[in-house]
Amino acid sequence: MNKHFRVSAHLASKLQELGVPLSAVLHSSRLAANLFEQPRVLVTTDELFALWRAIGTVSKDTAIGLKIGTETRTEHFHPSGIAALSSENFGAAVNHMARYKQLTCPEEITQDFEDDEWKIGFRWLLAGDVEPQALIDNCFAWMQTIVRHGSGRKISPLRVELIQPRVEIKPMERYFECPIVTKASQNALVYRAAEAQCPFVTRNAELLDMLNPQFDQEMKQSITQNSFTDMVRDAIQQRLTGHRPVIEDIARDLHMSSRTLQRRLQGSGSSYQHMLDEARHQMARYYLGNSVLELNETAYLLGYEDANSFARAFRNWEGIPPGQWRKGNGPSVFQ
Repeated sequence: MNKHFRVSAHLASKLQELGVPLSAVLHSSRLAANLFEQPRVLVTTDELFALWRAIGTVSKDTAIGLKIGTETRTEHFHPSGIAALSSENFGAAVNHMARYKQLTCPEEITQDFEDDEWKIGFRWLLAGDVEPQALIDNCFAWMQTIVRHGSGRKISPLRVELIQPRVEIKPMERYFECPIVTKASQNALVYRAAEAQCPFVTRNAELLDMLNPQFDQEMKQSITQNSFTDMVRDAIQQRLTGHRPVIEDIARDLHMSSRTLQRRLQGSGSSYQHMLDEARHQMARYYLGNSVLELNETAYLLGYEDANSFARAFRNWEGIPPGQWRKGNGPSVFQ
């Protein structure tokens, strides 16, 4: 399973269009200021959640996720969205998007048919926290964009189900034109089962045949690149045993030159420093879950010169000092 999400560069222009300053979002989320300058914007689940929480916080608009997920210009659609629109009906489009998610990121689109209802949900497989409201709204609005654009009809769900209550429910009621039910077992859109057979006026079998090879190639490339970054991260973590591994160490372990390693990381939208930080971050969360280790011992194992350097890095990652984080995250988290 791939552990990263590829964030569309179009999100940056969409935020600008909606008057949400990207710099403030990246600062609030504690992500790199040049994140959207990378050739491929790849983030972990935690980083994705941080990004969407920041979007909701900075915008102060309870409907921001709905607005971002609504698209009328086909040229802004991701290739998987265009392929979905080229499908014969709504059900085939959802199946197409579900397959894309399954192969390219740690997220899945779930479907459940029961009686006359069709429930569609989104599940983040590596999530350790509650999904941000803006992200849920964005996914739901995108699904509505696909079905309304594809069918040429103003189709609405029977209801929208949410796990968490909302302070303001009216924007969602107006957008989806259906009841909003909170305290549900999952976040889901519930349609009539018959809507799965709703034909798409955008159906284009010839275009779909042309897109599929490109689509499959993109998925293979994504899988290869994510597998490579996973391999680099694993190699770094194996060497995080009391010293800071340099790129020459990891390149030697992977039987390549440091120049080749750097070039391949850049092609994946990453860098050695980013991979080192990510590896340290993951291991820090693991070590802090073990109450036997003192903070200075954790700092040593992660290759920091002293506990203060580790504490500064950890605060940049999590927003709080390592000692405070440990109080709310005991050893049971990792058992």
